[in-house]
Amino acid sequence: MHEAWYGIVVFMLTAYVVLDGFDLGAGALHLFVARNDAERRQVLGAIGPFWDGNEVWLLAAGGALFVGFPRVLSSGISGFYFAIFLVLWCLILRGISIELRSHVKDILWRRAWDAGFAIASLLLPLFLGAALGNLIRGVPLDAEGWFELTLFTDFTPAPPAGILDWYTVLVGVFALASLAAHGGTYLAWKTGGLVQERSRRAARLLYLAVAVLWAAATLATSAVNPDLLAELPRRPAALALAAMALAGIVGAVLALARGRDFAAFLSSCAFIAGLSVATAVCVWPVMLRAEPDAARSLTALNAGGDPAGLRTALGWFTLGLPLVAAYYVFLFRFHRGKSVTPADSEGY
Repeated sequence: MHEAWYGIVVFMLTAYVVLDGFDLGAGALHLFVARNDAERRQVLGAIGPFWDGNEVWLLAAGGALFVGFPRVLSSGISGFYFAIFLVLWCLILRGISIELRSHVKDILWRRAWDAGFAIASLLLPLFLGAALGNLIRGVPLDAEGWFELTLFTDFTPAPPAGILDWYTVLVGVFALASLAAHGGTYLAWKTGGLVQERSRRAARLLYLAVAVLWAAATLATSAVNPDLLAELPRRPAALALAAMALAGIVGAVLALARGRDFAAFLSSCAFIAGLSVATAVCVWPVMLRAEPDAARSLTALNAGGDPAGLRTALGWFTLGLPLVAAYYVFLFRFHRGKSVTPADSEGY
């Protein structure tokens, strides 16, 4: 049961990164690829039917952690308390920026909300990437499984480290570049005209930066957590997923160069999903790595919930997942085709 629920948590987090990742990336790019009000409304129209539903995957992942690994959730929430509030503030700012920007037909009003949308969309990938960096680097768990972190100390990953150090910031920048490129491929697929052209160009440049940052983050990870990469050759599934990520980034660049926007978006999804799941396979069964004493780590095996309860919850999950899948199939089919600039009376 613990293995199954670890897989469910990984699936939900990966779904969040892939799905909410494209509209986060679109938000991070929209001031660069959309130069006037009509173009910015076109970008918002492209993500409008999807962004709020995509964010639910983050809540679902939290619910899965609550059911499957309550000790991990409680320790993580208490230890990352301030960081979680930063994420919540950005989610709130992003949501109200989308919903309120067109309530008043005034250029200053709309530019202010556009700036709020861009700032929140830029910061969220940075924060989420830094959180992943903390999980890979390790946190100072005590004997009872609790920890607390300051925002930063001496900016090195050596204990006592803070939430921010050069490694976690590097992972955050890598996450931002990856999701911005992902958003660029989505906008190239769903928009037309100048916005499409700028999005293609931005995605191509960003994926070149992603390739460099991926290499840098891999070398840094080998220094900060050598156990993670040491597991890669011994886990064939992780090797296959890493190959899928590499194929995804190459495929995205080639498809963008040929104007095959949908293929580029699918390749981008493969890159992000492959890299995310490969990381989860390599760190299994560790969920909160203790540093410097690895024996205190919270794992899927020592921090899992009651097996009987997990079996019951698994039954409900298997009933609910097809409904969610059907909803997304309907949503993408209903909103297929290029985004157009909505009229003022239609929002955004």
